[in-house]
This record gives sequence, C-alpha cells and structure tokens, in this order.
Amino acid sequence: MRRVSTVFQLSLLAMLAFAPGSEVRAQGPSAGPIRLVVGAALGGSISVYARIVADHMAATLGQTLIVENKPGANGNIAAQFVADAPADGGLIWVGTQSMVEINPSAYKSLRWKPADFIPIIKGIESPLMLSAHPSVPAKTLAELVAWVKTNPRKLSYASYSAGTPSHFLGFQMNERFGLDMAHVPYRGGAPQVTDLLAGHALIGFTQVQGALEHVRAGRLNAILTTGAKRARAVPDLPTFAELGYPELTAAVWFGLLMKTGTSADVVSRIEAAATAAHADAGVRARLEEQGFEVSGLTGPSFKAGIDAQFERWARIVKATGFSAD
Repeated sequence: MRRVSTVFQLSLLAMLAFAPGSEVRAQGPSAGPIRLVVGAALGGSISVYARIVADHMAATLGQTLIVENKPGANGNIAAQFVADAPADGGLIWVGTQSMVEINPSAYKSLRWKPADFIPIIKGIESPLMLSAHPSVPAKTLAELVAWVKTNPRKLSYASYSAGTPSHFLGFQMNERFGLDMAHVPYRGGAPQVTDLLAGHALIGFTQVQGALEHVRAGRLNAILTTGAKRARAVPDLPTFAELGYPELTAAVWFGLLMKTGTSADVVSRIEAAATAAHADAGVRARLEEQGFEVSGLTGPSFKAGIDAQFERWARIVKATGFSAD
C-alpha cells in the first residue's frame, strides 16, 4: 500500500510539473525563494531598485523573490557571497557599474573576478552631474575650465567616494584640460552634496538624484551631465559628448548578474522575467520617479559594454595609482 501511495504521489508531482501555467516553476532556478543580493545598506537607491523589480519578477516566475542586503567593501562582500554559492540559480547579484567595472582593478586582493558572473540585464542607468556652489563664477564648462586655470593649485573637486566615476571623471577632466584640481573624497553622495551646499567644496560630480532638488532651488549650479545623451531629469543641460569630449562620457548603472555555470535554461528564464519587469509601464514609471533612466539592455550586448568599460577604468585606475585596499 505504501508503494502504491508513493507511486501516486510521484505521478501527481509529474502532472503538476507539466500542467499549464506551471512551466516556469517546474524548470525554474530552485524550489525555494530566489534571493536578490544587494551590496549596500537597506534603504539606499540600489535596494529601492531591487525591490521594485523583484515584485514584478516574482509574479512572472511564480516564485518568491527576497531582497537581501549584504553591505560592505563597496559591494565586494555581496559579490563574493554569490560567487561562493552553488550555481543553482537561487541567487542573483544586484551589481552596479562601480562594483562590476571598477572594483576588480581598484581592489588588488579580490577573490572574485568579472568572469565569475553572467550579466543578465542592465536595469537602469543615470549620468552624473557636474555641480558647483553658486559662488563659483561659471555657468558653462568653458567658463569653469577658465576659472580653474586662473586659480592654480588652489582648487579641489569633491567625489561621493574614492574609486568611483565621480572620482575618476575629475582625474580625466584634469588630464583633458590641463587642470590641477585636488581630489577630496566623501563617504557617500549625501555628505558630498552637504559640503557643496555649505561651500566647503566648490565643484563635484554628483549623483543626479541627490543634487537635483538643490539645483532646481538655486542652491547649486549644474554645469553639465555625463551621459551619452541629455538626461530626462535635466534636459536643458548639455553633455560632455555634445560639447566635443565623448571620452568623458560615463553613466552609473544597476543590473542583475548570476553566477557563471548556472544552466542556460535558468538564465534565459530569469532574463525573460527581468526583461518583462523593465518593460512594464508601471515598473518604468516607478523607476523614473526615482530619477533613473530604464535601460533593459541584456545578454551579449550588456556584457560587451561591461568589457569595454572595464578596460577603460582599468587604465584610469592604473594612471591614478589608486588602490582601495
């Protein structure tokens, strides 16, 4: 009797696995919840992005998606956690431009490498904004460069963190225009903007989301943005590229990656769910409310962009002599 019962149970499970609407669950990553691992503290913009996307993906996959924060070492703790786990599709790393493209060059002691991950989707991207305290007598890039040159060895630029595009764009700007601004790093976008507002720092590449309300209120001046095209949030601002300096183009991004070795079937299903989420009008509206530009770039195209930018930042890290260790 016990044998008959067992056979019946197995038959029932098989029927459920191939029943209409159950295909994603049957061939999904794992039977349990899927965890989106965020390498930043709870409440930050990366967490907000992850939770918005996770809600939609969970409905598509028919599985629970849990956002799990593992902050520390600019995302390296989260990356290592995913790299050390089995490639069973149970974990998705919510990576960022800085973590994926810069960290491997800036941290000499890393145990993970970009090849340990499969890029799934570039979810959102956002340019930086070259912001200045109102006391700076410059409204355009040309005026800013001229003003800096009239104050040799006196000026500095503020970044929201060392080893990020906010840091390295200042280095590139010095190099391109023959300037000598010193670099002053901060521990995040909030303290950077606070000091810009107070006039303790006069110039800095800021996150659009953190500085925009102050620009609109006249408490900061915005010179330009750093994206490939004008930013939706500040369409009146030019870009480095349109001013003739495309080599200074840079945008930060958040995206999803999985451990290399995860089966192609699982990767394709996660990619399909992620693509559907980023294409959804409601999801896009919620992300755009945060000041993000929705990308949705996937697969080989996403990876090609990472590879190209990885080489760029590796050259700059070497040129600056910067090390995060």
